[in-house]
Amino acid sequence: MDKVFVDTDIILDLLSKREPFYTYSAHLFSEADKGKIKIHVSSLSFSNLNYILTRQYSADQARKKLLKFKTLVTVLAVTDKVVELALSSDFKDFEDGLQYFTAIENNLKTLLTRNLKDYKSAEITVMTAEQFLKGN
Repeated sequence: MDKVFVDTDIILDLLSKREPFYTYSAHLFSEADKGKIKIHVSSLSFSNLNYILTRQYSADQARKKLLKFKTLVTVLAVTDKVVELALSSDFKDFEDGLQYFTAIENNLKTLLTRNLKDYKSAEITVMTAEQFLKGN
């Protein structure tokens, strides 16, 4: 079974039904629901998602969406070491650094994001949900 780390932007595509990316994110998480892949996300994603979703939905609706979504993923901690690595890295976007090093520290070899340009020097495979789904 493939194990992947998924960045917040792909999750937001699903929960906010952002087109034209929704179809791929929905398919990706459907595969996880069927037990065909195992998706990991950082705990940081949940705080970011809650903040963004409460601008689009009521706080109660946002929380219900996240509660339902939580059943599809394994949540990984953003540890002291991850923060240190991100702070010391060349990542221009600190949040991307936190996501990347969370994946690295948990031995995940594939990170899915729509923000490929910020992961150019990655030592693991970085691709979009569309690329991942077409390759599997």
